[in-house]
Amino acid sequence: MRFASLEIGEVNRATDVQCCASGKVLNVAVALGSLGGESRAVTLLGGAAAGWTATEFRGLGIDLVAVPTVADTRCCTTLLDEATGKTTELVENAPPISPGELDRFVAAYEGAVAGAAAVVLTGSLPAGTPSTIYRDLVERTPCPVILDARGPELLAALPRRPMVVKPNREELARTVGRPLTAEADLRVAMEEIRAQGAAWVLVTDGAKPALVLGPAGCFRIVPPRLDRVVNPIGCGDCLAAGIADEIGRGLDSLDADLLDAIRFGMACAAFNCGTLLAGRLERPAVERLVAAVRIERA
Repeated sequence: MRFASLEIGEVNRATDVQCCASGKVLNVAVALGSLGGESRAVTLLGGAAAGWTATEFRGLGIDLVAVPTVADTRCCTTLLDEATGKTTELVENAPPISPGELDRFVAAYEGAVAGAAAVVLTGSLPAGTPSTIYRDLVERTPCPVILDARGPELLAALPRRPMVVKPNREELARTVGRPLTAEADLRVAMEEIRAQGAAWVLVTDGAKPALVLGPAGCFRIVPPRLDRVVNPIGCGDCLAAGIADEIGRGLDSLDADLLDAIRFGMACAAFNCGTLLAGRLERPAVERLVAAVRIERA
């Protein structure tokens, strides 16, 4: 919902309202599909949202593997204040799922990832889901994994050696249980995560440069300067999708080529900032932005 000016405590009339299938898993799938690759989303869906999400994905040409749930899928609302440029999210809690629904999801996932070139595991866990679920999914994945998780679920998955883990700075601080005020503190925490099994640790910090630690060392990824931000929601999902897209196209070197994949992902995130709906990327425009992403040794 877009507003010329959003006033808390007052009646606000939106100048524009758009409804779309969204959420981290769906955003990644839409972004991958818009980049021109074959994309598949595996998720849990229930209620009215299941029907119109399936219809939207058919229109986008993206394969959707939807595991039915008894509970209705949540609906979240983003408020864009054009006067201040601020974005406000109204987020419902995800309803719990049953053990049977979780078992059906895992079985669907195993079938869906057969033959995949890269997988992004992302999204908050429904109430009651064991914190080991991402570990279990990584074990069942025959290709490189980009894991966007935090806290106990991230720590549990690390021994299964995901290729890239992608928490933001706040999430990493909560994961290690201490503030990460200085960059030196951040690097120590990243080294701890990498020592537990991740090949690469990528930590984002909103519009600020990201920091990545891998076999080739530590690097700062500086995003392009943007003239205008329309909606920042989904930028992290587009970053993950861009990395997965490049991995799927083949990497000769885990060191140099993955840095290039991260550069491409950062360009995807930058393009997403200028769009109203998350994940609707345009590959030629993204490729033009790649040159504006700077990589510095940190």
